[in-house]
Amino acid sequence: MSVGVVIPAAGKGKRMKSAVSKQFLDLYGEPIFIRTLRVMTTHPAVKHTVVAAGRDEMAQVESLLAEYGLSSSGVEVVPGGRERQQSVFEGLKRLQSEWVLVHDAVRPFVSHERITALLTAAQETGAAILAVPVKDTIKEVEAGVVSHTLKRSRLWAVQTPQAFRRDLLLQAHQQADSDVPATDDAMLVEAIGASVRIVAGEYDNIKLTTPEDWVLADAIWKKRSMEQ
Repeated sequence: MSVGVVIPAAGKGKRMKSAVSKQFLDLYGEPIFIRTLRVMTTHPAVKHTVVAAGRDEMAQVESLLAEYGLSSSGVEVVPGGRERQQSVFEGLKRLQSEWVLVHDAVRPFVSHERITALLTAAQETGAAILAVPVKDTIKEVEAGVVSHTLKRSRLWAVQTPQAFRRDLLLQAHQQADSDVPATDDAMLVEAIGASVRIVAGEYDNIKLTTPEDWVLADAIWKKRSMEQ
């Protein structure tokens, strides 16, 4: 497969309550996004990776790529947009691969095994996403009052990477409603009527979004270190 990767990394991460953007925070000696890139760029199917960074942080990203030896790993840095959707679109336009993976910059624990399974499933429908069954009961709430309890057996928590045939994802972005930003790319593909296959993810594949997530990240890191 000819596979390219888009890493949207232009967010500021306000929920992390940090003075620096969350993708630059240190995770056991390296910035989070560097650890994420190491996983993606070393997968044998990946040939080209585009990092969509904030315009004021592009020089910092490029400097870190050089510092950690990733400048020669097929990684390109482009200016991202104000919203995640815009950043993915900018990155997508730089790829020529038949298939595209879109992956969060602050999700460093995804495994090569799950990426391979995801790409295999995507070839069947043109689109596939990693997800895990939710563990909690989920309720819809209106004005502070429960309006509906959702059926837990039908609910999955979505992760990245998400895999798409490039022409399908490009079409979805071109037809997207810019007034209603999507929280993931599968939403855009679903909106144009394409089927999206679910692939079982791993609960370890967390997104580092809030300070509380660091407790889980520390536990995952130590567990994996012991398994090596």
